[in-house]
Amino acid sequence: MLDLLSDPSAWAALLSLTALEIVLGIDNIVFISVVVSRLDKHQAEMARKIGLALALIFRIALLAVLTWIIGLKESVFSAFGFDFSWRDIILLVGGLFLLAKATHEIHNEIEGSHTETKASVGAAFSKVIVQVVLIDLVFSVDSIITAIGMAQHLPVMITAVIIAVAVMYVASGPVSRFIANHPTTKMLALAFLVMIGGALVADAIDVHVPRGYIYASMAFAALVEVFNVMAQKRREQHAMAESRQERKP
Repeated sequence: MLDLLSDPSAWAALLSLTALEIVLGIDNIVFISVVVSRLDKHQAEMARKIGLALALIFRIALLAVLTWIIGLKESVFSAFGFDFSWRDIILLVGGLFLLAKATHEIHNEIEGSHTETKASVGAAFSKVIVQVVLIDLVFSVDSIITAIGMAQHLPVMITAVIIAVAVMYVASGPVSRFIANHPTTKMLALAFLVMIGGALVADAIDVHVPRGYIYASMAFAALVEVFNVMAQKRREQHAMAESRQERKP
């Protein structure tokens, strides 16, 4: 362990792996921000903390069983001309879950059928936690397989994961609040989930979609939405100023 502190290659691996883990964590942040948006402020904060804590636990637990993780890439069965490993199965199920969840949420947003009774608040919180657990597992598998390919030392991988989840925790709060305060951004986030779900399904059948394309499009769309929010605030300020002027005698 002490030898790693004086090893430049270990520090280089830590920095590059941490950066990559943070980028891969963007998907997780978006999903958690969307699913907690229907809970009240206290429950949303609790669900966010539980979700990210589970993300950390899953990643460290999976790192502790490296042999099993590496074996996930071995083919389990073949169907429709494709060889499926356990990793592929997890990515496929996770991608289909994201597509179904995002489509369902988009339908609810358009139809306006998302009201919840007080009696169902506890059930809604439990449902959110289950969804976060499932998607955490999916993203954890892909993230850890990437980590294994980039670093050789377990302490380096665990340190990178802890730093990345800490950054995710800090970033998820502002992202969740921004989505909650600006309903139009939720539709954009749901569109991101559709893209991510499609990419996971594609990866499961060995059709790799470069994540750089997805994240670049997400960044561009998010920047445009920020400008839209700023413009909307400016219009509201002008409208309020004009209304005050009209009220003056």
